[in-house]
Amino acid sequence: MDGDVAGVLIEARGVTVRIGRHELLSAVDLAVGPGEIVSLIGPNGAGKTTLLRALLGVLQPSAGAIRRAPGLVVGYVPQRLQLDPVLPLTVERFMTIGLAPSRAAVEGALAEVGAAHLRRALMHELSGGEFQRALLARALLRRPDLLLLDEPGQGLDFSGQIELYGLIEQIRDRRGCGVLLVSHDLHIVMAATDRVVCLNRHVCCSGRPEAVSRHPDYMALFGPRAASLAVYAHEHDHAHDLAGEVVAQEDAPGEAAPHGEGARHAG
Repeated sequence: MDGDVAGVLIEARGVTVRIGRHELLSAVDLAVGPGEIVSLIGPNGAGKTTLLRALLGVLQPSAGAIRRAPGLVVGYVPQRLQLDPVLPLTVERFMTIGLAPSRAAVEGALAEVGAAHLRRALMHELSGGEFQRALLARALLRRPDLLLLDEPGQGLDFSGQIELYGLIEQIRDRRGCGVLLVSHDLHIVMAATDRVVCLNRHVCCSGRPEAVSRHPDYMALFGPRAASLAVYAHEHDHAHDLAGEVVAQEDAPGEAAPHGEGARHAG
């Protein structure tokens, strides 16, 4: 691994990615800790998948550094995965490609995502939600410390996305793993996330989701309609202070932060 980062699973420090004359990412800072769900949001072309590829080690930054906790195990769910429908690939066979899990491990991972009944189903016959659950179950087979999920709600309707993000939150609670969730819909990922990083090739703002949703940079990026979206807020047995830190419920501030407060501005 690339060095020890106390209390952090993975961290990007000043990460810049250039391809030819094009700068895809500019001096991006981001960190994910154990038991934390961080949502990376931004419009198409903002560099979200590029940052994920850098964190995975698939893409080498032009500047800056990626630091990982020693022995870090990552489970990855890609944005797109094309499977040849001609191949009769069952869910169980798909989950074991490149891995050697026991049948019990496969069945356990599928049960954890609510897909135990799909073990013998053909991958190309799955619905969008079933396909995403199979991808997530495969990622869980690695017993990851960190889940990297690239647009996991893609192709799902609103209720399907809410259900999936609720499942991700349950997995975090049960396993204590960190989660970096890539999306472009803040009002939906609010259902599960603890912290938001808004990306548009650089970090525009970051902090508690409630604060980011009111941040002027967020509204400038997503347009006036962003300010009027009804945000699907999550509920926990804890609360967050104005800096976004987890505090006991009785220590939480009595009302939401004023406009822009609690979100960190960058750029």
